[in-house]
Amino acid sequence: MDLGIAGKRALIIGGSTGLGFACAEALALEGANIAIFARNAERLDAAVNTIRETGARCYGFAGDITRQQDVVALRDWVSASGGVDILVLNTPRPPSPMRDFLDETDDARWAQGYHDQLEAALNILRFIPPLMLGKGWGRIIAITSASVKNPLPRHAISTIFRSGVQAALKHLSEEIAEHGVTVNAVAPATVLTPTFAQFHNLADRVAATPLKRAGTMAELGGTVAFLASQQAGYITGETIQFDGGRTRSLV
Repeated sequence: MDLGIAGKRALIIGGSTGLGFACAEALALEGANIAIFARNAERLDAAVNTIRETGARCYGFAGDITRQQDVVALRDWVSASGGVDILVLNTPRPPSPMRDFLDETDDARWAQGYHDQLEAALNILRFIPPLMLGKGWGRIIAITSASVKNPLPRHAISTIFRSGVQAALKHLSEEIAEHGVTVNAVAPATVLTPTFAQFHNLADRVAATPLKRAGTMAELGGTVAFLASQQAGYITGETIQFDGGRTRSLV
């Protein structure tokens, strides 16, 4: 299937490693031109070089999404470079180890969770989407968490602040729909990233998943690529649960 995004300009936030990089790679394989925004310059350079090996154009911009001045600099760079058609937002992990709500007694962890997940996402959603208006076409996809629909054990900070991101996405989807820009989220539960085992018991997570396996980064990247496609043009304001059936709600 031709997704119709060859030549589109895609900006991947937090795209140097893990799920963000999987999204960048999937879009590159569909012919999109890629820009990656990440804070670790060494990993950013490695990611850009790897994406270029696919034959896609790829550029890197170093910065931290938790610093508004860095996001403003990114906005200005993107504007001067021809704008953006596809925005993929991938925010940092919550504080580790993850805990239940009543166990979250450290104010510093709450501040870190707010700063890294909600405030950082709002920085991007306030400054980048205005660049996408006026073209009649655009895609915004955020990586959130399956716990925003069905809270997972020990995910209190993640659930609370990523639910705030979901609320912002819903507002944004309604405000810019008339411009032809769709806004959606992909909400993963168990995905095999290089660092997954450092934070979770894989066996327990798989046992709780109806498909009895973890998702792959390639599968998540493919899901994001579909939401970025021409074929997904009538999907907006939605959250796609990427959890192997673990979320058992009817809606």
